[in-house]
Amino acid sequence: MPSGTILLADDDAAIRTVLNQALGRAGYDVRATSNAATLWRWVSQGDGDLIITDVVMPDENAFDLIPRIKRLRPKIPIIVMSAQNTLKTAITAAERGAYEYLPKPFDLNELIRVVDRAMKAPREGALPLPAAHEDENIPLIGRSPAMQDIYRVLARLMQTDLTVMISGESGTGKELVARALHDYGKRRNGPFVAINMAAIPRELIESELFGHEKGAFTGASQRATGRFEQAEGGTLFLDEIGDMPMEAQTRLLRVLQQGEYTTVGGRTPIKTDVRIVAATNRDLRQLINLGLFREDLFYRLNVVPIRLPPLHERTEDIPDLVRHFLAQAEQEGLPPKTIDSEGMELLKRYRWPGNVRELENLVRRLAALYTEETIGASILTGELAEPEFKNTLEQAPADEPLSVAVERSLTRLFAAHGDGLPPPGLYDNILREVERPLFGMALAATRGNQIKAAHLLGINRNTLRKKLKDLDVQVIRGIK
Repeated sequence: MPSGTILLADDDAAIRTVLNQALGRAGYDVRATSNAATLWRWVSQGDGDLIITDVVMPDENAFDLIPRIKRLRPKIPIIVMSAQNTLKTAITAAERGAYEYLPKPFDLNELIRVVDRAMKAPREGALPLPAAHEDENIPLIGRSPAMQDIYRVLARLMQTDLTVMISGESGTGKELVARALHDYGKRRNGPFVAINMAAIPRELIESELFGHEKGAFTGASQRATGRFEQAEGGTLFLDEIGDMPMEAQTRLLRVLQQGEYTTVGGRTPIKTDVRIVAATNRDLRQLINLGLFREDLFYRLNVVPIRLPPLHERTEDIPDLVRHFLAQAEQEGLPPKTIDSEGMELLKRYRWPGNVRELENLVRRLAALYTEETIGASILTGELAEPEFKNTLEQAPADEPLSVAVERSLTRLFAAHGDGLPPPGLYDNILREVERPLFGMALAATRGNQIKAAHLLGINRNTLRKKLKDLDVQVIRGIK
């Protein structure tokens, strides 16, 4: 049975009682106090094997006390509790040297597990890490259990260089998480460089990532730096990694394995020191089965996976998000607005297909277009009503002709360039984009049998082989 003395500090008598009983039943001796001064006296006397403390106490903030405790007794583990439940709280707890952070309310069984683990862990005397600037604005908003789990993971990752894979639907805030990892991590003084794989022509991705030498290809009139060179000493964020072409995947894998790369047209390897954070809204395991994503690269990138929940899975965060976006709009010069309780409940019931990004756009639209200081349910009902003309790929009817879907995609492509035009070579690029998933799915349906796939497609087997080679589609036999 576990043993040891736990020093408990919390100004809430009910919490002290509950924790005293639970920890006592688990086999620990507990000494409880309502203030930081008593806790410090016990620590100074050499009492206790572990500390559990609330952040806000009547006489002192625990984040000011913990560094003094760590200097005096660097090996004693400290578990921090807080009802503030923000990413800043989790980060600060880790920076001050806390063993673990638990948001209130917490599960008693989880607390006991954390205590047991801390008691058995090697007692390392690590000094508190330097704190981030107090006036920095944490971009991640939300106090839901799902977000608390993410905050705790992020806090543990801040002082590491581990590669992170962020997954989640579009609009969930993947780049915000990547920026938080950078801005509050050990590389905060280095550059943060982001590249969206889906927004760059496939034939230019390698040049964008690794740079190119003068004369490397037609139009390369001078040497150009790539994103790896630009991100040296900092963080490189690879967004929409699932859209990376196979040839670029191979080169990225070499960087992750060997820590070096060559420019397009170059021969001299270049050492690199960057932290890689990748993100995707696609199922990479499915892409692996289709031969469109390298399995070995996936495992190199997926060292620490973080899944961002869609907004409909954390509706309790909507009020905090709304207030945050309204405050932002007011700071930008828009009139102050509030949303009444009925309107807020309506927002919580909405399905939010565009996630947090859709909510932010709605709030900004409300702040800009409506004269009412308080926005009610009637206004929100009209704003959230689906237009009859709305027709996205996700909502397209099952019998929609392929030509209509293609036309819609091309319309978005041309619109994205405004008054300009897409890059030259549009015909070949479009055919390539259509052929890759077509051949990949045909192979998947025939379990990698090229004879059957060629018959299904109505083309010669040799033609299929040439296409697979040209498109860098990997053939995986026996997939199910």
